[in-house]
Amino acid sequence: MQKYINKLKDFNELVMFEHSVFSLPFIFIAMIVAADGWFGWWLLFMGILAALSARNFAMGVNRYADRDIDAKNPRTASRPNADGRLDAVTILLFIIVNALLFIAVAYMINPLALYLSLPILLVLGSYSYFKRFSHMAHVVLGVSLGLAPIAGVVAVQASIPAWSVILSLGVIFWVAGFDLLYSLQDMEFDKENNLYSIPSHYGADATLFISSLFHMLSVIFWALFAWVAGLGILAYVAVIVAALMLSYEHHLVRKDFSKIDIAFFTINGYLGFVFFILIVVDRIFA
Repeated sequence: MQKYINKLKDFNELVMFEHSVFSLPFIFIAMIVAADGWFGWWLLFMGILAALSARNFAMGVNRYADRDIDAKNPRTASRPNADGRLDAVTILLFIIVNALLFIAVAYMINPLALYLSLPILLVLGSYSYFKRFSHMAHVVLGVSLGLAPIAGVVAVQASIPAWSVILSLGVIFWVAGFDLLYSLQDMEFDKENNLYSIPSHYGADATLFISSLFHMLSVIFWALFAWVAGLGILAYVAVIVAALMLSYEHHLVRKDFSKIDIAFFTINGYLGFVFFILIVVDRIFA
């Protein structure tokens, strides 16, 4: 029994299930706005299942593709894909199972969700390879998570309204911005191993500037989302709170690079949760 528990812990460490907090709030924000309120238990269950299987697929591909790179990087050498706890065949099976689960869930939701499932998986899987030839890997990661709101609205109304695209653009620049900050930790390693990243090519100061610019764009797109979707005052409060949290994130990182983990995981996790709660309350009292 302990053997299976340890294996589950290895898979949890492989994909870090707790980091689903970044995409889940924005999936449900889109679903709430699309349904103008509660969208039902069935779609709640399907939404969680789709989000987790998509993220497991993406993280599995990333860990599979990066197993040699992770083994050389002191920061990642203890990951299950790098230290041998999970071999390549096991990770591949994990990827396939989650891809099939995601497609099956899409099939059960509606025809448009099924039609979009394969292109979405293609985008999710492509991120892991961009660092080998393009500095745009950060933006590709943003696009991967930015698909979440579009997936949410497709699940509810089988269409892609303009406001969902604007919300997604906000998520894209939010994720790309905080990934830039996170990648500062590997700046020297990327240089030494000929990996493409904005920090390794342009340096820390330029990375901080570009990240700030991306987060400014996030706030602008989220404000536009609230306006185009016809949301109430609490949606704009959510945008203001997000702007303050992102400002604090940059303050922490500029002051001390050792605070990057706090900025990346804690602040961004709370940002999505607070944004979600304020949108829910806004819809309740709309």
